[in-house]
Amino acid sequence: MHSTVLLVDDEKDILELLTYNLVKEGYKVLTAHNGKEALRMVHQHPDLVVLDVMMPEMDGWEVCKAIRRDPAHATLPVIFLTARDGEIDEVVGLELGADDYITKPVKVRTFIARVKRALRNHKQAMGAPPAGVLRIGDMEIHTDNYVVKIGEKELSLPKKEFEVLLFLVRHPDRVISRETLLNEIWGQDVYVIDRTVDVHIRKIREKLGRHASHIDTVKGVGYRFKKDL
Repeated sequence: MHSTVLLVDDEKDILELLTYNLVKEGYKVLTAHNGKEALRMVHQHPDLVVLDVMMPEMDGWEVCKAIRRDPAHATLPVIFLTARDGEIDEVVGLELGADDYITKPVKVRTFIARVKRALRNHKQAMGAPPAGVLRIGDMEIHTDNYVVKIGEKELSLPKKEFEVLLFLVRHPDRVISRETLLNEIWGQDVYVIDRTVDVHIRKIREKLGRHASHIDTVKGVGYRFKKDL
């Protein structure tokens, strides 16, 4: 899922420039032209706010304070964007809880890099799984070392059971036929029967316990991994 960035600036040219480049990088973009509008837009749950300091009606300092006071958005990452480049301004911004501080004129490549860094740092701080780990609720699938954990408990899955589970998880809510699973996991040159898949699914379900209901049987066709129960 692409991250959503809320851009707040009273300069139309800046909004258009940054929106164009963020969209080109695959981000969704919301825009606001003043502080009051920004606080309304925050309720659309952006993943990051890029906030100009000097704006009419309500400046960026005030907007940041309001965001930090709201428990629903207190951890929302904020980057200040401003023509004011004095050291004291930067200190004030960071002390208000901003994650970064970028001065104008904006260098687009630097701006994009700082946006990526702020989003990455926020995800890590919020406990997002590292690369190579898929998480469904309290179940973790470590793709690098064939480990499946539920909470603190590590499950013992042989290689083929792990690969069947991983294939289903990587194609959530899609019905996967037994034939597809046989070809993808065992290969087309190996002779195994459809019943082999059913046996592996049964064993996987036994080990998943309360998570077994994620794997749905589609009668006469195959199996589907339901991400949301």
